[in-house]
Amino acid sequence: MTIPAGNNEPPVKKRRVRYSGKNPRRFDQKYKEHKPEQYAEDVARIIQSGKTPAGSHRPICVQEILKILDPHPGQTALDATLGYGGHACELLKRISPGGCLWGIDVDPVEIKRTEVRLRTLGYNEHQLKIKNINFAGIPKILPEVGGGFDLILADLGVSSMQLDDPKRGFTFKTEGPLDLRLNPDRGQPASAFIQLLSERELEKILKNNADEPYAHGIARVIIKRRERILTTTALADAIRSALPRADSEAEKEERTKSIRRTFQALRIAVNNEMVVLDQLLKILPGCLNPGGKVAILTFHSGEDNRVVRSFEEGLASGSYRDMGREPIYATHQERYGNPRSRSAILRWAQR
Repeated sequence: MTIPAGNNEPPVKKRRVRYSGKNPRRFDQKYKEHKPEQYAEDVARIIQSGKTPAGSHRPICVQEILKILDPHPGQTALDATLGYGGHACELLKRISPGGCLWGIDVDPVEIKRTEVRLRTLGYNEHQLKIKNINFAGIPKILPEVGGGFDLILADLGVSSMQLDDPKRGFTFKTEGPLDLRLNPDRGQPASAFIQLLSERELEKILKNNADEPYAHGIARVIIKRRERILTTTALADAIRSALPRADSEAEKEERTKSIRRTFQALRIAVNNEMVVLDQLLKILPGCLNPGGKVAILTFHSGEDNRVVRSFEEGLASGSYRDMGREPIYATHQERYGNPRSRSAILRWAQR
């Protein structure tokens, strides 16, 4: 960027803000990762090291999903959790020419960035239609679709872009407001949500939404300190104080897992994710064309159990004619290269 100077002075070139150390640590300083097209080699090295570049997202179980859904040119597809657009890109390649992908997402912040990214790749409004709606809005767009979908994908995980940005309040690694809302324009942040809970209610949330083994102690400390828990780091500190002392690396990792699980449990509760998932599972058969397939990526037992139960009930009632009997996991290679794929479970059904 060049700053204009006086009429008789040469323009002054604005220098990039410098940071201490070899690599920037703050999210807003990671200039290379925010401009992957300009620093492609650097971003590639980050991925090769087993990390996800800040502000981006690496789609999970791509090949497994493509094998299940088997997209073909001319088909109509729905990516019910558009996110960063990684899965959408792969589906678009295979349903073209003549196909159309509908991408929906509840997050008004990331969906705008994703649309710009996908349009830049050359997908016009006839090939790709994007809506800022949640699962409940899917039946409302069916008349515009002109029928049902040949294939539907739902990735129930939180996108890395949301986790990485401290302003969104999803990460405990950097201080930010304790928010956890997928749509920051609706509902109340987690900092306000915990003010309304009893210790018993919070303990139940931690058990049901994350299978947290230290739910009782964590709930007790959070409720005791809740008036002071306004940031992500304050919540993380409260959780640590409720856990057993950690001396070994393995014990420290277990403490970190409890923090992650607690954040996950609160996020699910703040966004009513289980209720929203139940709505999706209920409407799915009516949104699929005969022979159409749905694939769903879940990330913990509460989600997975709901999906399996819904598919089994649909199979028994005739809403589905087939379903996957065994869970599908990310490969060992993918789990190593992308740690966020380790808890993913892929399920599918066919109308």
